[in-house]
Amino acid sequence: MLRAADRLKVVLNHLDRSHGAVRASVTSAQNVSYHHPQVLQYTFDKGVLTPEQRIAYEENGFILIRKLVSEEDIDRFRKEFERICKREVKVPGLLIMRDVTIAKYEFVEGEKAVTKLQDFQEDSDLFRYCTLPQILKYVECFTGPNIMAMHTMLINKPPDTGKKTSRHPMHQDLHYFPFRPADRIVCSWTAMEKVHRGNGCLVVLPGSHHGTLQEHDYPEWEGGVNKMYHGVRNYGPNHPRVHLEMEKGDTVLFHPLLIHGSGMNQTEGFRKAISCHYASSDCYYIDVKGTTQENISNEVKELAAKKYGVDDTVSFQDTWALRGRLVQGNRTSM
Repeated sequence: MLRAADRLKVVLNHLDRSHGAVRASVTSAQNVSYHHPQVLQYTFDKGVLTPEQRIAYEENGFILIRKLVSEEDIDRFRKEFERICKREVKVPGLLIMRDVTIAKYEFVEGEKAVTKLQDFQEDSDLFRYCTLPQILKYVECFTGPNIMAMHTMLINKPPDTGKKTSRHPMHQDLHYFPFRPADRIVCSWTAMEKVHRGNGCLVVLPGSHHGTLQEHDYPEWEGGVNKMYHGVRNYGPNHPRVHLEMEKGDTVLFHPLLIHGSGMNQTEGFRKAISCHYASSDCYYIDVKGTTQENISNEVKELAAKKYGVDDTVSFQDTWALRGRLVQGNRTSM
């Protein structure tokens, strides 16, 4: 007699060939399941994801992989972050961001002044994260064999100053991306230390990736909002939530339409995580003019003009093409 997992794999193999209906209910890593998919549209069968993981991602839009990144690598990323904060190394194209309240104080220096490093693709020590084989083998299950690293961040969530600005509003990452299809994009987000509700872990709305891209803008928060921290204007406030508490090296992979954010850091320490958004190089760029993404497009172009001295002929798509790096396979379209 076949074991339950073996029976499920038979069903999945059949679905991959026939696109038939499935009515299996599988408990995810977070014990949540809100949607029973009819077809497996989000993953490829590469022999890496278990049948349970494929169903969990299909239904919830995320899966959590424990201890995927070694402590040695995370310590290496932390040391490079500290070197950048001390200005011991200058990285071309790197955007160094500060909390809206911290930025008001000139005397704040070093690690405590930096809340995020964005676009670290020119730093070999940090970009190593995007090329780790143990991450790419999972990423290929979502993107296929030709993989681009498109968006890189090291997040240093600060202790909240009392203004609640350490929060990140609930949002969909696809809002920032002028490339499609969404189902061939995935984020890898790794905890660099223990992440819990007290220091502002990720909060996700399971199953929200089945929706469409929502309108985003800056939330009207009394204490102010950090640059480019757009949030979804309308979503179901009563939608079930999952707080992703993680240990050092744990990694969550999630869909770009999944609504997620993070709460305040109510501890005295900084909460660090490193992430990369990957896309199939078979993806294509779209024109976002006249869409809900036009606001972020204009903001990014203004930032590029100020930081790099480029004129307004540089498009939103161009800013992404310049940042993208091939990490596996061939650069076919992107």
